[in-house]
Amino acid sequence: MRAVILAGGQGVRLKPYTVTLPKPLVPVGEEPIMKLLLNNLKRQGIKETVICVNHMGDLIEAYFGDGSQMGMKIRYSRESKPLGTIAPIKLIKGLPDDFLVMNGDILSDLSFNKLFLEHKTNDAILTVATYTRKVAVDFGVIHFNQDYLADDFIEKPEYKLDVSMGIYAFNKRVFDYVPDNTRFGFDDLMHTLLKNGEKVKAFHHRGYWLDIGRPEDYEKANEDIHKFFTQDMFKAQ
Repeated sequence: MRAVILAGGQGVRLKPYTVTLPKPLVPVGEEPIMKLLLNNLKRQGIKETVICVNHMGDLIEAYFGDGSQMGMKIRYSRESKPLGTIAPIKLIKGLPDDFLVMNGDILSDLSFNKLFLEHKTNDAILTVATYTRKVAVDFGVIHFNQDYLADDFIEKPEYKLDVSMGIYAFNKRVFDYVPDNTRFGFDDLMHTLLKNGEKVKAFHHRGYWLDIGRPEDYEKANEDIHKFFTQDMFKAQ
């Protein structure tokens, strides 16, 4: 398996933490979030990684280098302009027919091996790792009919939604749908693949998952990481 890590975003939602650091270098516990991710990849047997960089990419490259200090092989793909989530992957040369893609700000105990095997077994063009997330609405929600007569009211409801974890398995055929040198995000890819009747599978994860894109999730990650460091999940090998 090989992995592509998306690390070109500006981390706007995580300010002020990302004013001086790119989001993948923001520390969780004592280590940058992406170092924890790379250690987890290595532990699961993935030692070749391409990191897509743009915003403050020079800091990311300076920190991780060629990966030799971590016992990995790391190379970089650089955008000349912001291309969204998916378009930068098309710039990478030498990718195998199937490979993993993930955001660089994720903390999870997902088995990358099981995700990849499921993807290959189902012969899918794209497999999306999913997680059930509770979403609280901080307002009173009112339901009414077509005559605007209220028929229900729920104070600050909580919903369970199956969300993308920002971890995927790709087949290279996805690039047939990705335009050249044009901003193209994951939402664009999903809509395009579904419109064209392509086989997109979900791989549901019931373990642990957080991305640190929001301040409240970042704070929770820092609380949780102390529990994880009692295990082998994110320790350097």
